[in-house]
Amino acid sequence: MNICEPFIRRPVATALLMVAIVLAGLIAYKQLPVAALPQVDYPTIQVRTFYPGASPDVMATSVTSPLERQFGQMPGLSQMTSTSSNGCSVILLQFSLEIGLDVAEQQVQAAINAAYSYLPKDLPNPPVYSKVNPADAPILTLALTSRELPLYKVEDLADTRLAQKISQLPGVGLVSISGGQRPAVRVHANPSALAAMGLSLEDLRTSIANANVNQAKGGFDGPRQATIIGANDQLTSSADYKKLIVAWKNGAPVFLTDVAEVQEGPEDVRQAAWMNNEPAIIMNIQRQPGANVIEVVDRVKRLMPQLESALPAAVKVTVLSDRTTTIRASVRDVQHELMLAVALVVLVIYLFLRNLPATAIPSVAVPVSLIGTFGVMYLAGFSLNNLSLMALTISTGFVVDDAIVMIENISRYVEDGE
Repeated sequence: MNICEPFIRRPVATALLMVAIVLAGLIAYKQLPVAALPQVDYPTIQVRTFYPGASPDVMATSVTSPLERQFGQMPGLSQMTSTSSNGCSVILLQFSLEIGLDVAEQQVQAAINAAYSYLPKDLPNPPVYSKVNPADAPILTLALTSRELPLYKVEDLADTRLAQKISQLPGVGLVSISGGQRPAVRVHANPSALAAMGLSLEDLRTSIANANVNQAKGGFDGPRQATIIGANDQLTSSADYKKLIVAWKNGAPVFLTDVAEVQEGPEDVRQAAWMNNEPAIIMNIQRQPGANVIEVVDRVKRLMPQLESALPAAVKVTVLSDRTTTIRASVRDVQHELMLAVALVVLVIYLFLRNLPATAIPSVAVPVSLIGTFGVMYLAGFSLNNLSLMALTISTGFVVDDAIVMIENISRYVEDGE
């Protein structure tokens, strides 16, 4: 008894089994994620620290080095690279594949806590870490431009009205904004006016810093009711800064506008992005691991008309890059090639054998094998990508060869009289 005998003796059960394989493969085909390359989750974490006004040397010595000393003690760390620039430190940590991403995240958080006492005391925000996958490029890139509004206002609109809504869509993993045009209030000191008032740049800096201290204000504790003071004394607009009192001279207040020029502008004027020759705010959208790239991009595009209606008419949103263009073309071409290959194989076999039953064998075996493969791919957690589609195309030849060998073997036994 061999493996083929039960299927030969029970043709009805064999036919039902083939139908079940085809149905399972068709259902799995609709559920398979589509991507450009196979999904590989590298345990990689990026740590970013912002220290506005610091030079690259200061960032390297006072921020990057203390963090690197703590990160270097983590077990399972295979590679660490860092970049120190004006006001920004970026450290990329890559762990060995045996370390889970959640475990690596806990180690990074513990290392940041241990290094925090060695960081500058006036650091505006603690280091921020995020899980990244170097192999997962953005699936959709949008560019926001405006000829009437300044770019820092465009970035504020992109952050508050676009990024938050897109991040809530199923399958969207990360929405990042680049262009370096975050809104800020810039204070240009006038040294002559400061000298005339008997003030220095340090006095000006101290006054601005004291006006933005966000600390506990205390509270009222009465016999029947207790209330915590929740006033926020931080300044958020240029109008608030213009009314700031820097000092008192001869019983009269010295306002900030008397010794400096206050204006709204970008946080860093030396960072920018362009779409062709036009300054723009770039928004990169990445998918969640295992999500269908085509479905995620289609969801974003269906939501875009609603989001654009909430933006001012002066802001224009343009699709700068769409990775699904090549992915859709790859899937469409492979589907066409597979159907063409099956049709040509069946035609060639019929022309040579001139036997309909013999021709029916490969015409059924090839589609059933290919469709059934989708079910196995779904159970194994694979995706439809350039590599798997190439493998399916190549495997068609193997299935055809096996079918031809089987037909030749049957024909040989028939010619011998069996």
